[in-house]
Amino acid sequence: MNLLIIRLIIFAVLLYAGLKLYGMYRQRMLSHQQPPPPRHEGGKMVRCRWCEVHVPEDEALRDNEQWFCSSAHRDRFQQEQQDKENRD
Repeated sequence: MNLLIIRLIIFAVLLYAGLKLYGMYRQRMLSHQQPPPPRHEGGKMVRCRWCEVHVPEDEALRDNEQWFCSSAHRDRFQQEQQDKENRD
């Protein structure tokens, strides 16, 4: 019975020490992370022709006086326009 209690105490101490070390490691990693890049403020916003989400003009794609948030949306919009032309 005494051996069981001793093992339980040793296990609890090791568990506590492990959790404490993990917390210290995690705190150190969080404090050493790079700060997020600064966001630019005041830029012109444009609306994606496909999904109508506003994105900064310098991050948007322009095609024939139309703005898109990504090349995938540009391609989908162009495909839709071609399909409409083929139906007419």
